[in-house]
Amino acid sequence: MMNPTSQIILFNKPYNVLCQFTDDAEQASQRENLSHYIHQPNVYAAGRLDRDSEGLLLLTDHGQLQQRIADPKFKLPKTYLVQVEGDISVQALCELQNGVPLKDGKTLPAIARKVSQPEWLWPRHPPIRERQNIPTSWLELTIREGKNRQVRRMTAAVGFATLRLIRIQIGPWKLDQIALGESQIVTLADYQAQLPKNFTDFSQVRKKTPANKTHRTKKHSQRPKQSPARAKRVKKS
Repeated sequence: MMNPTSQIILFNKPYNVLCQFTDDAEQASQRENLSHYIHQPNVYAAGRLDRDSEGLLLLTDHGQLQQRIADPKFKLPKTYLVQVEGDISVQALCELQNGVPLKDGKTLPAIARKVSQPEWLWPRHPPIRERQNIPTSWLELTIREGKNRQVRRMTAAVGFATLRLIRIQIGPWKLDQIALGESQIVTLADYQAQLPKNFTDFSQVRKKTPANKTHRTKKHSQRPKQSPARAKRVKKS
């Protein structure tokens, strides 16, 4: 069983923040990454949240827990607030609830309901692009899968483009009143009773080191040795 004192960080990720601790891309100067906000050493992001999405991201100092939270086999429900272009219809909500055919397969049935924009919601910077004379609306969507950009593709499939996407809950962990760009540290023991049975039983799991460690040890790569035949050809040339 897992150590109940294992730490879990609940982070409210802002828009345009890359969900990793380093960024070597050409656009690095135009965006932030996790290192600008999370300063605890040896923590790992449990799952991902797209750069253009906002809200709850979990990080942990326990590698096996990180993998378990991100593992779609355990189907932890994830709940999102979604702002879409147009007034979301009852028919569209029913389609989301029954599962939507996508290119990589039909989605599992979701929980979908129309909601009002929360009063506590922070303004996005930059703001969304709204088209004149076209209304927007909000829905709350809960899914149990992790397909690439799934929520955006689901709303598009039922005729409503996603304009803004905020994750507010993963399993028992909720965004609650965590301010934008801030984080809260909790322990596994605080939520263990709310997790699926055997969720934290790693007795049969081989321990692995997560790939997105905060401080990686840089390994210098070595050039592979040439075979004698190849070395001989190179020498002749």
